[in-house]
Amino acid sequence: MRVSVPATSANMGPGFDTLGVALQIKNQVVIKPAKFHSVSLKGEGSNNPALKDNNMFISIFNDFYHNLSNRRRNFRFEFYNEIPMSRGLGSSSAVIVSAIASAYAIEGIELEKSKLLNLALAYENHPDNITPAVMGGFNVATVQENEVKFIKKEIPKHLKAIVVIPNRPISTHLSRKTLPYKYSKDDAVFNISHSSLLTAAFMSENWEMLRVASHDKFHQKYRMKQMPELFEVQKAALNNGALMSTLSGSGSTFFSMSYADDSKRIERELRIKFPHFKIFSTDFDNYGVKVDR
Repeated sequence: MRVSVPATSANMGPGFDTLGVALQIKNQVVIKPAKFHSVSLKGEGSNNPALKDNNMFISIFNDFYHNLSNRRRNFRFEFYNEIPMSRGLGSSSAVIVSAIASAYAIEGIELEKSKLLNLALAYENHPDNITPAVMGGFNVATVQENEVKFIKKEIPKHLKAIVVIPNRPISTHLSRKTLPYKYSKDDAVFNISHSSLLTAAFMSENWEMLRVASHDKFHQKYRMKQMPELFEVQKAALNNGALMSTLSGSGSTFFSMSYADDSKRIERELRIKFPHFKIFSTDFDNYGVKVDR
């Protein structure tokens, strides 16, 4: 059995803890019945042997599997990771979603995506990453009475994501500590209006509006000060034709969006300017978590 989950870019500027989109960068796990428990890890994180012993996926998988089956079996877990860890691309959400989906699938139990999403909420209380990880596409999400309420929009094929991954992380925990405890009414109204405009732009496919709509006053400038070169990344992407350019989650990755015809040129210019960063363009993922038996 193979389960794959896409990377996600959350917040998207003004949509703090609310907006997110899925990217065609995937973590996959293959699970096979075995005589003895074993783990192999390839790709991102493979140079960290501790992940084989202290693996969040296996911990969550075992919790759900034992509750569903009421028995113990051994499995071989083969992880193929493309999503960088601690870089603001939803690696934790991918682990949570894939672990829960795997436990149900290994028992042959059909699990609706809406139920999977709400089960994942117990491990990740912000819906901006887990919703696109489960559903794919662009998502507007909120939590009401411990249930995720969301609306999804598929991203057309003529749009691309350009991803800039710096050579060091920004701690999500520490970056939240940099945020103000209180915001002015003007800043709150600014973000509400821009987040609303950004959502309307996606839903109506008014892509030219994204440059204006993606401005933010809640979190980006505070987090980006921990890595000042990110201001130059954003400026370079927009100057070279990106439709929008925002900090991905809490960083350090930067997410930009462009027309497909412009993506390679933007990617090339960013590579010239930031040779020590990992930079590539990719498609959006409109499907979300996928289980193949």
